[in-house]
Amino acid sequence: MEERGESVSTTDSGGATEPNAGEATVVAQAAAAGAPEAGPSAAEGDRGKGEVLLEVTDLTKHFPVTSGIVFKHQVGAVQAVDGVSFSVRKGETLGVVGESGCGKTTTGRMIMRLLQPTSGKIVFEGRDITHLSQGAMRPLRRDIQMIFQDPYSSLNPRQTVGQIIGAPYRLQKIKTAQGTKKAVQDLLELVGLNPEHYNRYPHEFSGGQRQRIGVARTLALKPKLIVADEPVSALDVSIQAQVINLLEDLQDEFDLTYVVIAHDLSVVRHIADRVAVMYLGKLVEISDRTSLYESPMHPYTHALLSAVPIPDPSKRKGRERIRLQGDVPSPLNPPPACRFHTRCWKAQEICKTVEPPLIELKPGHEVACHFPENAPADTTGLAAAATASEA
Repeated sequence: MEERGESVSTTDSGGATEPNAGEATVVAQAAAAGAPEAGPSAAEGDRGKGEVLLEVTDLTKHFPVTSGIVFKHQVGAVQAVDGVSFSVRKGETLGVVGESGCGKTTTGRMIMRLLQPTSGKIVFEGRDITHLSQGAMRPLRRDIQMIFQDPYSSLNPRQTVGQIIGAPYRLQKIKTAQGTKKAVQDLLELVGLNPEHYNRYPHEFSGGQRQRIGVARTLALKPKLIVADEPVSALDVSIQAQVINLLEDLQDEFDLTYVVIAHDLSVVRHIADRVAVMYLGKLVEISDRTSLYESPMHPYTHALLSAVPIPDPSKRKGRERIRLQGDVPSPLNPPPACRFHTRCWKAQEICKTVEPPLIELKPGHEVACHFPENAPADTTGLAAAATASEA
């Protein structure tokens, strides 16, 4: 599969978890499915250079924790997402990665406005949609759609495929030139399914076919932005490659913009133009894909990448496997300042008292760390800048 990403962002979310060894074979499976292994195409080179389609600023989501039966009162809050900022340009793919509980799915649901942010701002095509009512959001649903993680639970088992994919037309009151049935059959054919499947039920399909049905439903209204929440994590490795190829082909054909949420760094590396890795709801590194994967700066990014299995034994020799020590902190009571300092081998006193700001250390590569690795020689101003930002 061709490598599509050009920039990556990372956020703290706990200790590095070891990926499934089968995930390392996705590239080979994708190549077998027809994806080229060559470098980025000319079209891909233009990605990320268009106008900003989505801009997220200081996005925060705290879930209240209450106590009491009759007289309930808040005793704390789960800080699922805390001050995340990024932008997505038209036609590119932003990957959001991190281990379970880091806040990536919560971020995606806030972008979709399925969850109301505690604070922050979401701007889509220059319009602030952060606090739009449900009625005001309905027309925007045509432009922002979501592919859900579980193809088993995201489809209504009591409805046929035709009813499921045709629902967006009915809810948005859209009439097609040749009727809804023909439009649904065209979508089925577009995602690699037989139009004759129109009257079948979800239980009659495999997991990969069900995910294709979900993709067809998402494409019905021709959206501009698609939030894909772990679209391949519930599928076999060979089927993962097919779905990834499908998403790439659809992006090229319809000029789609993706926010892909995943925990598999191998998959994200080959589908994303930019990637965001999260740890305890914080963004810690943003970079072009090549720079991040070849010379990551944040220690947490190092730990994550060291856990990615390498199928070639000759390339595994001499690679350091970083095993994080200590318990994973709770988002109910996260560590002060740098949230990764309790598990970081480079942590010093300043990491416990001053939160590092997200600073650009070289073009397109930003990191939130007082002591980054692989950084340019002149990084002595990091701690001072952090202190100034706190003041």
